[in-house]
Amino acid sequence: MPEHEVAGEELREEHLEQALERLLEASLSLKPAFVVGAPLVIDASLYNCGVVIQGGRILGVALKSYPPNHREFYELRQFAPAGELVRREIELCGQRVPVGADLIFDVVNVPGLSFFAEICEDVWVALPPSTLAALAGASVVVNLSASNITVGKDEYRHALTANQSARTLSAYVYTAAGPGESTTDLAWDGQALIYENGVLLAESRRFVWEPQLVTADVDLERLRQERGRTTSFGANRRAHQDMLKAFRHVSLELELPEGPLELERAVARFPYVPSDRNLRAKRCGEVYDIQVQGLAKRLRSSGIDKLVIGVSGGLDSTQALIVAAHTMDELKLPRTNIKAYTMPGFATSSRTYNNALSLMRSLGVATGEIDIRPSSLQMMQDIGHPYAEGQERYDVTFENIQAGERTSHLFRLANQLNALVVGTGDLSELALGWCTYGVGDHMSHYNVNASVPKTLIQYLIRFVAEREQFGPAASACLLDILATEISPELVPGSSGGEPHQKTEDIIGPYELQDFNTYYATRYGFTPVKIAYLALNAWQDVSQGTWPDVPLEKRHQYSLAEIKTWLKVFVQRFYGASQYKRSCVPNGPKVGSGGSLSPRGDWRVPSDAEAAVWLRDLERIPAN
Repeated sequence: MPEHEVAGEELREEHLEQALERLLEASLSLKPAFVVGAPLVIDASLYNCGVVIQGGRILGVALKSYPPNHREFYELRQFAPAGELVRREIELCGQRVPVGADLIFDVVNVPGLSFFAEICEDVWVALPPSTLAALAGASVVVNLSASNITVGKDEYRHALTANQSARTLSAYVYTAAGPGESTTDLAWDGQALIYENGVLLAESRRFVWEPQLVTADVDLERLRQERGRTTSFGANRRAHQDMLKAFRHVSLELELPEGPLELERAVARFPYVPSDRNLRAKRCGEVYDIQVQGLAKRLRSSGIDKLVIGVSGGLDSTQALIVAAHTMDELKLPRTNIKAYTMPGFATSSRTYNNALSLMRSLGVATGEIDIRPSSLQMMQDIGHPYAEGQERYDVTFENIQAGERTSHLFRLANQLNALVVGTGDLSELALGWCTYGVGDHMSHYNVNASVPKTLIQYLIRFVAEREQFGPAASACLLDILATEISPELVPGSSGGEPHQKTEDIIGPYELQDFNTYYATRYGFTPVKIAYLALNAWQDVSQGTWPDVPLEKRHQYSLAEIKTWLKVFVQRFYGASQYKRSCVPNGPKVGSGGSLSPRGDWRVPSDAEAAVWLRDLERIPAN
């Protein structure tokens, strides 16, 4: 509840203890704890307070530390700051209760939930009390405010609370006074905000006369993970430990509801892709800037001005080629310095082959073609592979020989041309180990896609196509590439030109696996938690927002399907493919979701096992 809620901001001369007693009586039938603003006289001084109430008891009284005395605010004329109070307990409504600006309320039966109350101006100062409270263990901060509204102030409140929740790695609950206040000289909008680590979870409607209840689900585990992995948060705590020792902790238990509750919090289906079109366009532009800056710096520092890249007509090499073209433009070098090669193999389809040629020509790069079938067949003969004897043996050796031949040719071309090999593999493939180790698509001189997931790459390509950055012919080609089935094209297909291998039939839908990758790497969530979030995001195609996904391409997944593909993810990510990530090429980190470079976000032994995660996975119900 807002500041001065019991008496009202404009009627604060009327300090009615009876109002508090009525609230205490009403709270007997309520389950939650709540904080209500009230002016209280203590030792002949008037203090601006937040009274914490639960089940007919007053748990504590929080005091305002910094009453303002400027412009329309003149609180010091009446209110004393918290620092002037000597005593630590008071008698209120017949109860002996702690009082001060140093109270943290620990909910003992909800792990990770500790809350702190500050009042209005306290969050406007350079060092808000909530900053120290967060360092002392508070995960949720509530702010009782009687802030009047002026033009643009709502945006400032958003920025202020978002920033404070982000810096303190906490949830911040802010509520301002509403239309019940006097409008003699001021107006009131009743703005209420709930932020979690810089992200808005819920807000009220402003300028309404009816009472409002604004609620949101706060992810306490996420906050704990963020504080645990952000070592500077711990260092900051240690640097101020003498000040933090002054905080007092008040324990309470909440009466929790029985049975499961529906999640109110919206869970994005595509955590790497903003649903809002304007924000998505901004994100795509920034991703390109990061990729281009990384590659441009590598060229400048190496003294090399040429690039070699293999172009398959698929998503990843298309994205890498676009980045390479932008990089040449940025460096004022001709795009013909990009030596792009299509390298058809035993399963290359006419569609991807023609798209590769069309894209290279429309971007104005130097175009070449190397048929890898003769050299691949020679290797099969050398090692005695059955395919060389006419048998249709399409095993992993058959596949990797082709991938290896492509990479081997690219590196030797780079030697010959004094160029760098541009990597094309993306974050999704690296997470799942869906790449050929060593002399294969795993290796390059610099990989611009290293931390860009497959779901985002599709939007990056569409971003370029829709804006016709390389002209209408290139855009038409890019749109056809986006419509092509994702396949490594290493095993010959059947009639009709359809690929025999459909990647997502083997390793799972990328939209699910990118979801799993994000929550596993960004927050370290367990399979059970990831499955719970995935179910809320994907179980109903009609619910939530879609980032401009056509209706026919919108999918929903049952818990059984989510568990099936999550098991594939756990086995491949934790148990089978870390050795590939332990020696990845250089490449720029793009998103806060993190990269999988052992030199950056992901430091894991190559012989790690998935047993712990698989045991947790078994806790997920079958349906």
